[in-house]
Amino acid sequence: MKYSYLGRSGLKVSRLCLGTMNFGVDTEEREAFKIMDAAVDAGINFFDTANIYGWGENAGRTEEIIGKWFAQGGGRREKVVLATKFHGEMADPNDGPNKAPGLSAYKLRRHLEGSLRRLQTDHIELYQMHHVDRNVSWDELWEGFNVALYQEKIGYVGSSNFAGRDLVKAQYEAKAKGMLGLVSEQHKFSLLCRLPELEVLPAAEEQGIGVIAWSPLDGGLLSGHALRPVPGSKRANDPARVEKHRGQLEAFERFCRELGESEANVALAWTLTRPAMTAPIIGPRTLEQLESALRVADIQLGEAELRRLDEIFPGPGGEAPQAYAW
Repeated sequence: MKYSYLGRSGLKVSRLCLGTMNFGVDTEEREAFKIMDAAVDAGINFFDTANIYGWGENAGRTEEIIGKWFAQGGGRREKVVLATKFHGEMADPNDGPNKAPGLSAYKLRRHLEGSLRRLQTDHIELYQMHHVDRNVSWDELWEGFNVALYQEKIGYVGSSNFAGRDLVKAQYEAKAKGMLGLVSEQHKFSLLCRLPELEVLPAAEEQGIGVIAWSPLDGGLLSGHALRPVPGSKRANDPARVEKHRGQLEAFERFCRELGESEANVALAWTLTRPAMTAPIIGPRTLEQLESALRVADIQLGEAELRRLDEIFPGPGGEAPQAYAW
C-alpha cells in the first residue's frame, strides 16, 4: 500500500480510503468485519463514514458497526485514521427545530458526541462537514471546531461537497484565527464527473487541502458491470444512464482490455493522477470487491494512457477561466 500526507497536515493516510456506506445496508455486520480486517491487513489505514449512514430511522447504524469492530481490540482502533461527517438529519427528537440538515456549533457538539458514542472511541482523527451551510458564519464554526480540537475529541477538520469559493473562504477565516483550517475536501469526482477540475481541485491544491474522491465509479457506471449488469448490482443497473454513456463505456471497456486491467481499477487509478488527490473512496459490499481494488495503487497510467482517457471522457477543458475564456 502507498501512503500520502492528508493535505498540508503531517498525517499519513493510505492512497485508498475504505468507504463504509454499505455497512448495515447492503453489507451485514459479519461481512463488514471481514472487510475491515482485510483492509487493515492490506495496509489501508484510512476509513470514512458518516453519522447518517444506515439512513432514515437506521441513521447511525454504520458507525455502530465500526464501533463494534473496534471493540474487538487487537489494535484495531489504533491502526485506523478514522473520518466521519455531520450535517444531515439524525433521528433524535430532542433536537427539535435544530433537527434539520445544516451546520452550527450546536449540531457540531451534539453530533460529535453521538458519533463518539456509536464508534466506541474518544476521538476522531478527521471530522468533516458533510455539506456546506452558508447560513452559518465561519466565526461560529471555527469556534466550535476549536473547542473540539482543544478537548482532543477531533484531530483535524475536513469538508465535503464544498465549492471552490467555500474552500478559500474557510481557509481565509481559519488563518485569521491562527488555525490550520481544512486539511481535506471530500468531493464527487470521476471520469464521468470532471467538473471539479474547473474550480475545486485548483482551489484545493492552492490551499493545501487534500481531495478525497467520493463515487469515483460514478454509482457503479464505471465498475465494468453496467454494460453487462450483475444481479444485485442495483447502482449500475440504470438503463437510461447506461444508454446515455454507452459509446464511452464501450470504448472504455476496449481500452481497459488492452491494458489488461478491470474498468473499476483503471477508473480508480485515474483519480490518483489528479492534482491535490489524496485518495479515492472504495465502497466494497463484499470482501471480494475489496480484494479486487487493492491493486489500484500499483497501476501506472502514462501520458499516452491519460490522453486516451481524456479522449473517451473529455473533461471541462482544464482550470477556470482558461477552460472557457481566452
